[in-house]
Amino acid sequence: MEQDSVDQHVARWSAFWENEPAFAPEVEGALVRMNFIQREARRADAAAFAESQELTAEDYKTLHVLMIQPWPVEATPAQLADGARVTRAAMTSRLDRLVAAELVTRENDETDRRRVLIRPTAAGRAIWSKYIFEGMARDQGLLKALSHEELIQLNGLLRKVVLDLES
Repeated sequence: MEQDSVDQHVARWSAFWENEPAFAPEVEGALVRMNFIQREARRADAAAFAESQELTAEDYKTLHVLMIQPWPVEATPAQLADGARVTRAAMTSRLDRLVAAELVTRENDETDRRRVLIRPTAAGRAIWSKYIFEGMARDQGLLKALSHEELIQLNGLLRKVVLDLES
């Protein structure tokens, strides 16, 4: 069987911890591989947004958090900040850029003038769609070594782990 860089990593630690029963090479290998794949996904996304003249990764994430809101697609700046896991001040800066680019609107709520609502524009929806499908293609490229059946199997195994962690 062909070995990857993680096999080499695990072999080094296995030799170091050869008399330590707490070291589980299979667990180490699985976690390092999952981290490797996630790191590659983040790198691919960062490279795609670094080349973009339209949108930063942060602004895309803000649009994404907005677009996944229940219909009608709208949210307050505080809801977006919470969803994007950024401070409200950081969200204000992001929203300023998105409003200036005419990708979102920022308006007072008609039923409560103290409340501000953010909504995507048609241009905002279009650019979000473009980037989400490009991201899907990058993600699928990361896992192209697996067949459809293997992806189903992988998902089943990962689901089992997640369900255990969520319980």
